Amino acid sequence: TRVRLFGIDAPETGQMCRRGAGRWPCGQYATVALDRLAGGKQATCRVEATDSYDRAVAVCSVAGHDLGAELVRAGWAVAYRHYSDRYVAEEKDARQARRGIWQGTFEEPWDWRERHKR
Repeated sequence: TRVRLFGIDAPETGQMCRRGAGRWPCGQYATVALDRLAGGKQATCRVEATDSYDRAVAVCSVAGHDLGAELVRAGWAVAYRHYSDRYVAEEKDARQARRGIWQGTFEEPWDWRERHKR
């Protein structure tokens, strides 16, 4: 089953971010971060909705840890305010600490997807 995590948006796999004069594959880093958080363990998900791609949109946790909250707190995703304010505090923490994508500059994932439509 394909699941989209509720209330967050992460850089796409092909997305690049900037740090100083350089670019780095922040989308790939975000993917690795999710893999590490999930650790190959069974996730428990509570479905909130279904998106236009027929994916379940859910709050998922592993070992009692909300994966969306952890990704945002670590700086590998942003709060998706269009749908929820649930992870705004975690985003603020990550931004202030300059973790993950907040180390430099980046294009919001939804804007990046809009520019790279297939």
